[in-house]
Amino acid sequence: MYGAAIRTPLVRLPIDEGPELWLKLENLQPIGSFKIRGAANAIARIDPEELASGVWTASAGNMAQGVAWNARRLGVPCSVVVPETAPQAKLDAIARLGARAVKTSVASWFEVFRTRTFDGMDGRFVHAFMDTDVMAGNGTIALEILEDLPDVDAVIVPFGGGGLACGVAAGLRAAAPGVPVYASEAEGQAPLAKSLETQRSVTIEFSPSFVDGIGGPGLEPDMWTISKELLAGSLVVSLREVADAVRTLVTRARVVAEGAGASSVAAGLSGALDVDKIVCVVSGGNLDPTKLATILEGGVP
Repeated sequence: MYGAAIRTPLVRLPIDEGPELWLKLENLQPIGSFKIRGAANAIARIDPEELASGVWTASAGNMAQGVAWNARRLGVPCSVVVPETAPQAKLDAIARLGARAVKTSVASWFEVFRTRTFDGMDGRFVHAFMDTDVMAGNGTIALEILEDLPDVDAVIVPFGGGGLACGVAAGLRAAAPGVPVYASEAEGQAPLAKSLETQRSVTIEFSPSFVDGIGGPGLEPDMWTISKELLAGSLVVSLREVADAVRTLVTRARVVAEGAGASSVAAGLSGALDVDKIVCVVSGGNLDPTKLATILEGGVP
């Protein structure tokens, strides 16, 4: 995996009160997102003869970039099924990496994660989150956190499909089982929180927002099984809190995070956890410049 991904730094967020918040800066990866880890690990484990036919994935942007970046590195074709709501900045990045993007409705896009099929796609499908090799690649984040901050009390990880949060939680369960991992979700996009509340996997009325890298109408059944076992809970934050966290990261730490990446920081700043040292995984930094401008002016995109 480290042939593609880098070992990202862990830095403290300079704030005046509350627990110590430490930032695991996955926004500094070559593609601006943690997705390069899981994509690199999964693709490296595909038989070379099969890999020659190419790879494809379904993604709102970051996993697309992770798969495309590794496909270009290995010289194989790549296609991506994207939702019609995918931000232009991420679509531009997919094209820049040489991959073909195919748009579809949000409902059809979510269905790809369940069926793993889509008309016109060739090669090996790399699932964005429900894949053991992808989650194992993501789990290396946990090991790096423990090396840099052995006395961490809790870790907060953005929850989209669940592959990042559960990958990190699995790594910590193996290496430091006393450290809880919490998911961060945004209001209107928090199926995990609702499922944990009812103790069964449920669907919600999903409301798309500028926090486009996480959330959905529901969980994959297998991911629900894994999530309820590995995660200590879900911390739900408002869109205003996420926007405020994006702005705080820029002004206090000179860090640009997309909405999903800032959701963990918003949860850490909320005071929901009464512990001393919290690591917030800043999962990505691919934020549309116009949305960033709106946030820096005090608005919510």
